[in-house]
Amino acid sequence: MVGEGQWLDACETGAVPDRSPAVPDAQGELLDLDLARAAAGIGTFDWDLVTGRLVWDDRLLELFDLTPATFDQTIEGFNARVHPDDLAHVSALLDSAIATCGDYDAEYRVLRTDGSSRWVAARGRALCDQAGVAVRLLGAAWDVTDRREAQDRIAGALEGMAVGYLVMDADWRITYVNAQAEQALESPRTELVGGVIWDLFPGTVGTDFEAGYRQARDTGQPVTFDAWYPEPLNAWYEVRATPEGGGVAIYFIDVTQRYRVQQRNDLLAQVTGELTGTLDAEEAVARLADLVVPALADWCIVTLVGDERHGNIRRDLRDVGFAHADPQLQAAVAEYAQVRIPALLDGSFVERAMTSGRPVVLQRDAAARISAVFTPGRAQELIGELAPDAFAVLPLRGRGRTAGLLTLFRGPGHGGISAEDVATAAEIAARAGLALDNARLYREQRGLAEGLQRSLLTPPPEPDHAQVVVRYVPAAEAAQVGGDWYDAFLQPEGATVLVIGDVVGHDTQAAAAMGQIRTIVRTLGAQATHGPAEILRRADTVMETLMVGTVATVAVARLEQTPEEELRGVTRVRWTNAGHPPPFAIHPDGSVHPLLGGQPDLLLGVRPDTSRQEHEVTLDRDSVVVLYTDGLVERRGQDLDAGLQRLQETLEELAGRDLDELCDELLTRLLPGNADDDVALIAVRLHPQHEPRPVEAGPNVVPPNVPDAPDVIPGAG
Repeated sequence: MVGEGQWLDACETGAVPDRSPAVPDAQGELLDLDLARAAAGIGTFDWDLVTGRLVWDDRLLELFDLTPATFDQTIEGFNARVHPDDLAHVSALLDSAIATCGDYDAEYRVLRTDGSSRWVAARGRALCDQAGVAVRLLGAAWDVTDRREAQDRIAGALEGMAVGYLVMDADWRITYVNAQAEQALESPRTELVGGVIWDLFPGTVGTDFEAGYRQARDTGQPVTFDAWYPEPLNAWYEVRATPEGGGVAIYFIDVTQRYRVQQRNDLLAQVTGELTGTLDAEEAVARLADLVVPALADWCIVTLVGDERHGNIRRDLRDVGFAHADPQLQAAVAEYAQVRIPALLDGSFVERAMTSGRPVVLQRDAAARISAVFTPGRAQELIGELAPDAFAVLPLRGRGRTAGLLTLFRGPGHGGISAEDVATAAEIAARAGLALDNARLYREQRGLAEGLQRSLLTPPPEPDHAQVVVRYVPAAEAAQVGGDWYDAFLQPEGATVLVIGDVVGHDTQAAAAMGQIRTIVRTLGAQATHGPAEILRRADTVMETLMVGTVATVAVARLEQTPEEELRGVTRVRWTNAGHPPPFAIHPDGSVHPLLGGQPDLLLGVRPDTSRQEHEVTLDRDSVVVLYTDGLVERRGQDLDAGLQRLQETLEELAGRDLDELCDELLTRLLPGNADDDVALIAVRLHPQHEPRPVEAGPNVVPPNVPDAPDVIPGAG
């Protein structure tokens, strides 16, 4: 099917009817071309610029709703059919083509006799005589109403979208901007269309905007991203860049408010996580300063109120946390935090917030107003250097008392501290106040409970070539300190006994019961050469006699050697288990297995006549035995077998580590930051006996009445 380009090519070669003496006639060659044009719905025109006669074929007459009888073959007859709003533009294009002997290309509306209109696209070419004067303009026209209406529908949809839409060509020049884009970009489209994106919006250069646009163009695939545009827009945008016509089209919406809400929620969540992640008050408030800067303020100070109140603000308050968004001013803020409380006068803003329990906000002239409540000196000098323009003091309230203060500062030109930021800071202050009050209560309870717990756990011995390492980690909550314990002692002939236990219950009463049971087991085990099963059997009897009135899970292991085993370089481990999680053995080759030996026996203290089973395994020297309490492997909502499997896998990963490092890393990997149960841990490494005791094992520590082993046993192993 022939197109308008072919028709114009025919004009260029002269293969068209010619009424000018300067152009030869060639009608015979146009039969096929005429048939193709008719099939394509293309009409043709021939305007003789010398005579003024304008000839249209039947298709063009049909497009203009005319007949040979109603069309007077003049340019005026053509102009009468062109929509008045389009006439000036079309005439200018025709004049330009004639003046330059160039091409004519236009789209315009045609008025029909019934009052309707159609869109017509026309292309033509002016032909010149030998003197270079245009004598004839030939061309073609066709109906593009359907395309223009589709374009208008699309344009209407684009204009009505609540999404910004902007199109750039291959040279990054903006070719279209919809109404929403004008509003979002705060510029009329007359200033945007025709401009290069990098020039109009320099904030896109070298950012996610540029990277996303270029990726869409280079890959031919849509790219979606979020990015921040700085001054003058100061906004977050969600952008979808799509390749279009050799360039890139972008759809974008302003999501600044969404980001602010998300940032507020994220900040509050982070504050909560940080404040509940530690029960040390000073650590909690120090972290608070770093969280709110620069999200809510240019700089801030966090103040702690002492547990003991003196009624004197200069004695009750301590600045313990501070931060500044400008690293160069961090030192000034640090010094200011040291000197400002002692320099405060009566009636200061800090005192007002402390007394009322309500925020104190000042939106301008902050430096001068604060300076006025200081005694002359360094505090006044520093507040002048830091030069805040606005500030807010927010009490950290907890259970009817003010536990601290959060003071936010904004510098000049930042528009003060918005009501939204004050509200967010107030929420942070409330959470911080509760955390600080919890910390105070925690210190009071923890001191008593943990002191009792630790007083019952003594350092282990270090016999011959066995290195013993112990660890105790209290629960995150003071009320949970209770009945976990470890123990290691030597029997008179030199065998090493390891004990790990856990009294049922988690409180100070459980800790007291643990002390009794630990003493019973320790005393019975240390006074003779009883094996593990016999020690627990006798402990059952003694607990009934003393009416201890509680039960505990306990695992007892005895490390022993015959002279023959010393020479072979092996150690026999005998153990019994009263309802406790199984110990684990790490072999020199790095393999790990639990010390099971069948079903565990009844808990200690259930029945005095309980029969206790005993099991044994022979281990090569350089093996490690690990005993632990259930807090290491039990988690709410998790099967115990899963916890034991995780412990075994972790021990396999840590095999070969120094024993102290192994124990520390084991606790780090397996314990959550807010463990709800105590954990006691005891581990022993059987160092080879044919060489001196390693330095990392430390010196031998054995009771005076227990014979010490020689430093080296020749031939052992």
